[in-house]
Amino acid sequence: MVVLAASIISKSGKALVSRQFVDMTRIRMEGLLAAFPKLVGTGKQHTYVETENVRYVYQPIEALYLLVITNKQSNILEDLETLRMLSKIVPEYTYSLDEEGIGRAAFELIFAFDELISLGHKETVTVAQVKQYCEMESHEEKLHKLVMASKISETRDVMKRKANEIEKNKMEKNRGDKGSYMSSMGTSRLESTFNDMGISSSNSGFSSGSGFIPSTDQDSFSTKSKGRPAAPVSAPQNIGMKLGKSQGTNKFLESLKAEGEMIVADVPPTLSKSKAAAPPPTDPLTLTVEEKLNVTLKRDGGLSNFDVQGTLSLQILEDKDAYIQVQVESGGNPNVLFKTHPNINKELYSNESVLGLKDPNRPFPTGQGDGVSLLRWRMQSTDESVVPLTINCWPSVSGNDTYVSIEYEASAMSDLQNVVISVPLPALREAPNVTQIEGDWRYDPRNSVLEWSLDLIDDSNRSGALEFVVPAADSSAFFPISVRFTATKTFSDLKVTNILPINGGPPPKFSQRVQLHTESYQVV
Repeated sequence: MVVLAASIISKSGKALVSRQFVDMTRIRMEGLLAAFPKLVGTGKQHTYVETENVRYVYQPIEALYLLVITNKQSNILEDLETLRMLSKIVPEYTYSLDEEGIGRAAFELIFAFDELISLGHKETVTVAQVKQYCEMESHEEKLHKLVMASKISETRDVMKRKANEIEKNKMEKNRGDKGSYMSSMGTSRLESTFNDMGISSSNSGFSSGSGFIPSTDQDSFSTKSKGRPAAPVSAPQNIGMKLGKSQGTNKFLESLKAEGEMIVADVPPTLSKSKAAAPPPTDPLTLTVEEKLNVTLKRDGGLSNFDVQGTLSLQILEDKDAYIQVQVESGGNPNVLFKTHPNINKELYSNESVLGLKDPNRPFPTGQGDGVSLLRWRMQSTDESVVPLTINCWPSVSGNDTYVSIEYEASAMSDLQNVVISVPLPALREAPNVTQIEGDWRYDPRNSVLEWSLDLIDDSNRSGALEFVVPAADSSAFFPISVRFTATKTFSDLKVTNILPINGGPPPKFSQRVQLHTESYQVV
C-alpha cells in the first residue's frame, strides 16, 4: 500500500490542507483534487472512487471531504483503516470542522499526518501516541532560551554597573571641584586668624579646613546649645558622597526608565502578592465554561464584527470518577449554535441535554492539563446592542494642541473586571497631559500607548470619560483602540447542573468555573 496524499478539501474541490508523501508536482496534485468532486456521484453509498491511475478513499466531514489518494494496487482495507485514523485525528486539532477551523490548525494537522503516515505507509500508532509525538518538547529550544535569558540578564547587569560608574565619577568630580575651592578659602581665613591671634600656622597643629572656630562664634554657639560640648563645624553640604537616595542621582537610569526599560533597583525583597494563575483543581471533577470574544467596532459608530466562541471542558483527577455523564442547562439564546465533540452521543444531548460518550463503557480521559472538550458553541451577530462595551473617541485640533475625549459605555448585561483601554498616540517627547479621568492611567513611551485601566465596571460606573491633550496630530493616529477585560457572565449562560454516575452510587463532587474574556476587541 502506498498513500500518495492525505487531504482535506471543500465540496467544490478547494484544497484546504494537503500532505504529499511521494514526489509529485503541485500541478498534478491540484489536478487530482480538482477532479475529485466531479467523480463523486450523488446518492451513492461508496466511500471510494477509482480512475485509471489512482484511487480516492474519502469520508464526508460536515461541509468538507477527508480524502486519501492511493495507487490502485494498494489494499482497500488498509486504505479504509488509514482513513478511519485520520478521521479521529482531525477533530483533535481543529476547533470547528469548517474552512476557518481547518485553516487555523493547518500546520498541526500536517504534523499529525506525518506521524501517522511515513513515506506513504501507515504507521502502527494510536491517536494518543500521535498527540504525544506532536507535543514533544525540544531540549535544544529550552537550552537556547536559557542561553538567551542569561545573556539578557548579563547585559542588564553590565548596563547597571556602567551607569553607577558614570554617576560615581560625576559625583567625585563635583566633590573635587568644591573641595579645592573650600580648601583654598579655608586656608586663607585660618592664616589671617592665626596672624591676628599671634599663632604661627606652621606650629599650630591645625590643618587647613580643620573647622577651627573663633572665640566669638564659639561663645554664641555654646549659648545656643544649652551647655552641651561644642562640636566642630561640619563641612558644607553637598560635599562628599552621601549614603541613600537623592533627587539628582542616577539620571542615566531614569532616562532608561523613561524609554521603557525595566530597571531593577537594589532594594530588599518584600513580600508582595503577585498575580497568580488559576489555582490547580482540587475537586475530583472540574468543569470550565470559557468564552472568547472577538469584536470590531467602527470609529464612526456601528458594528463590523461580533464573534463569540465558547468551550465546555472537563478535567478529571482520578480514573474512578471517569465513568460519568454531565447534565447541562443553557440560557436559551437562539443565536448560540452548539456543537458536541465527535465522541459525544448527540442524540442523548439533543433529547435530554446530557453529555455522555457514545460508548457508555468507555471512561473520559483523566489527567489532561486543560481538560477534554465536551461542547463548543459559537455566536455571531450584527446587532450593536449585544456589545458589552462601546468606545467613542473624539479628537479635535485647536492651535498647536489636540484635545482627545474618550468615552466608554457598558451594557447592563454583566459587570466587567480588569478593564484596560489602550489608545495609540503619536510619537511624544513627554507623557500626555491628562485633564480628566475615571480610574487610572499609564503611559508607555516605548510603544507610545496610553493605557486607561478600571478594576471594575458595575452599576456605579456604567459610563465614564477620559480627556487628555497632546501636540497637534491627525485623528487617525489614535486608532485602532484596543480593549481587554474579563467577566463572569457568558453569552450562552451555560451551566452544569448535575453529574450522573454511570455505574450508580453518589455523584462525585465537582466545581465549575465560568469566564468570558476578550481575544480581540478593537475600535478601528
